[in-house]
Amino acid sequence: MTHEKAVVGFIGAGGIARSHAYSLNSLKYYYDDAPFIELNSVCSERTDSRESFSKRFGFKRPSDLDGFIKDKRTDTVFILGPNKIHFQHLRAVMGMASLKRIYIEKPVCSNHEEEVAIAKLVKNRPDIKIQVGFQYLFAPAIREALAFWRSGILGTPIHFELKYYHSDYLNKEYRDRRKTRLTPAPDGGAMADLGSHAISLLIAFLGNNLVTTGALQGGQYEDVDERSDLFSQISLFDSMTGAVGTLASSRISSGTGDALSLEFFCTKGSLRYSSLIPEYFEYYLEEKGLWTRKITGSNYRPITSFPSEHVAPGWLRSMIHAHYVFLTGNDQKAFIPDIEHGLSVQRLLTETAEQMEAFRKLKT
Repeated sequence: MTHEKAVVGFIGAGGIARSHAYSLNSLKYYYDDAPFIELNSVCSERTDSRESFSKRFGFKRPSDLDGFIKDKRTDTVFILGPNKIHFQHLRAVMGMASLKRIYIEKPVCSNHEEEVAIAKLVKNRPDIKIQVGFQYLFAPAIREALAFWRSGILGTPIHFELKYYHSDYLNKEYRDRRKTRLTPAPDGGAMADLGSHAISLLIAFLGNNLVTTGALQGGQYEDVDERSDLFSQISLFDSMTGAVGTLASSRISSGTGDALSLEFFCTKGSLRYSSLIPEYFEYYLEEKGLWTRKITGSNYRPITSFPSEHVAPGWLRSMIHAHYVFLTGNDQKAFIPDIEHGLSVQRLLTETAEQMEAFRKLKT
């Protein structure tokens, strides 16, 4: 079996970068056809951060941004820095002649002007594969739920409800350690950081014809900019099917831990999923009058013997498969969150930020 080699560079050396390093190092355990990974360079604003990360996780060299871009060996770049500079880094690496692939964490940018600029960059470099970090799309139950949804057996969607709730930002110490995620919307805040995953899922199910019709924002601390939503809820309308619904994101919902859930109600049945029970999704059919639980396990393709397809899936396992799809494309069943998908999510985030601004004015 011929194995391609991926020469990898990271821009960013924080917590999410650790998860990506883990996932890349784990590919060989799961997939026989995974490419060989060479961890080449790490770029970070702080010298001590990139040197420490490079040494600890097995990269050949730390580098500043200029040196990173000039490295002619790197062909696969992971953009993992703070949200507000994702576009800056994307624009910088698009000029690398050796570049084949970019994996960019969400959100892909911070405003409408950057959305337009990205579209132009992508048009000028169609040879570069870009994938966005929406790993929930690779969760086994979500993959199966999407396939079931596309069968049309549930009929036409009528209304929907999606939530992504977190609780740790109730703690000031936690907020102090994550100030870069508390910047004003749309590059910071709960909707950009958490809700973007739910928006991504909503687009995967319903398509790109969604518009926001309103937004609410709640929760406020003196140490958090009021433009950085701690809780937000948006109402959405799908112009293709006529379906309407709500999508809420929260960093301050006590007792929730970290939980994503979705429900779709249609003319012939309904579908629901919760990340708290990732082994299955459930659907209801009007003609049968009962709920069915679809157990999925870790049913990735190709099926792996490590650990096995029956093992309960987890967050990192989804990320590992996202990396496999990114590097090989060998999963025809996967929904690929390409740059167009990332920009579709960003459009709704931008609309949400505008709607929240209008709501804040209404409150005063």
